[in-house]
Amino acid sequence: MFKYFPTNYVWNLSVNLSIEMGARMGEIEEMCAPLQDAAKAPDAAGTQAFRETWIKMADKLVSLADEDEARGRSISAGDKLIRAANYMLTAERLLAHGSEGRMALYKRFLAAFERGLALSGSACRRVEIPYEGKHLSALYVPAEGVEGRQPLLVQVNGLDSTKEMKLLVGLPIWLAKRGIASLIVDQPGTGEALRLQGLTARFDSEHWASRVVDWLETQDFVDPRRIGMEGVSLGGYYCPRAVAFEPRFACGVVWGANHDWRDVQKKRLAKEGNFPVPHYWSHVMWVWGAKDMDDFMQIAEKVHLNGVLDRIHVPFLVTHGEKDSQIPLQWAHATYDQLVNSPKRELKIFDERTGGVQHSSFDNSANAGAYIADWVAEVLGGKTATA
Repeated sequence: MFKYFPTNYVWNLSVNLSIEMGARMGEIEEMCAPLQDAAKAPDAAGTQAFRETWIKMADKLVSLADEDEARGRSISAGDKLIRAANYMLTAERLLAHGSEGRMALYKRFLAAFERGLALSGSACRRVEIPYEGKHLSALYVPAEGVEGRQPLLVQVNGLDSTKEMKLLVGLPIWLAKRGIASLIVDQPGTGEALRLQGLTARFDSEHWASRVVDWLETQDFVDPRRIGMEGVSLGGYYCPRAVAFEPRFACGVVWGANHDWRDVQKKRLAKEGNFPVPHYWSHVMWVWGAKDMDDFMQIAEKVHLNGVLDRIHVPFLVTHGEKDSQIPLQWAHATYDQLVNSPKRELKIFDERTGGVQHSSFDNSANAGAYIADWVAEVLGGKTATA
C-alpha cells in the first residue's frame, strides 16, 4: 500500500484508489504535498482541505481539455477529462452526506466523465435499467472481437464505490480483451442510484439483481446462458447472495469476501479495523436508509451469508487480500467453505508475491484483476491467450 500520509488510512486508501483509476504521480504529488498537516486534522476540516487541492487539479485538467478540444485534439481532451473526473470522484467520495456542494460536485463529475468517454472514443456507453418505477444506471463495455451474442459479467459496487470507479480500475477492459462483455451497475445504495434516485441498499440483493438479468435477457448483444456476476468489497456480500437466489447467473466472483458484514460493524463499534470513508456511521446510515444507529444495526443483522451459499450450483471464485485491514481474511474461508454445492469453487488469496494484498486489492488491481478476468474467461467461454 502506498502510504502518502503516514497516519491517515482513509486518505491513503483514496490516493491508492485514484492511482488504480489512472492518476498521474506528478499530479498526486501536486495535490497531496500541501495536505500533510490537514491529514492530521479532524474529519470535516481535513476533508475540506483535501477537496480544495483535488478540485483545483481537476479544474486545471478541464481547462487543458477545453484547449485540446478547441484544436481538434479530442483524444487528448477525453483523456484529461476522464482523469479530472477521477479526481472529482475521489474528492466527492470523502465528503459527508449533505455536505454543501457535494451533489453539485457529483453531477459535475458525471458530466466530465461522460464527455471524456465520448471524446476519447471509448466503446463504453451508459445504459438505464428499469427498476421500481425509476432506473438503475450502468456502464456497458462490449467484448472485443466477438460476433453475435456475447458472454457478460455483471459487476456491482461495494459500500462506497461507483460504476465509474470500477470501470477505470480496469476489470471491464481486461475482460473485453478476453472476449467477455461487462455491465457495471450502480445498484441501490451506491452511485447514481443513491445520490440521484434515492434508492438505498437492501440486504436481499437478488431483488435488484434479478431485474438486471431480466433486462439483459431482452438485449440482443447478450448470451443469456453466459451471464456471470462479480462484486467488490461489500459486493462480496451482494454478489453471493444474488447468485444464490437468482439461478440464471452462470457463475460468481467476489473481489474481497464479505461473508458477515454485521460482525464487521460490531467490530467497528469496538474500534477494530479500518474505516473506508470519513464520517463512517453517518455514511452507512445514508446508504442503508437507517433513521439512527439502532435502526442501522438492526438492518446490519441481516447482512451475512450463513445458510445461503449451499443454494449456489454454479462455478464460484472467492478472492481476498492476505493483509486486508478492513475485512478479516477469515471471512474468505467462511464463504469458500460454505459453497458446498458449487461444481467449481476456488479460493485465491493474494499475497506478497502476487500483490493485491490489501482490501479488494487496491494496492495492485492489475495482477488480481488479471487473475479474475482469466478465471471468468475460462468459465464463460472467453479466451486467455491471443493465439
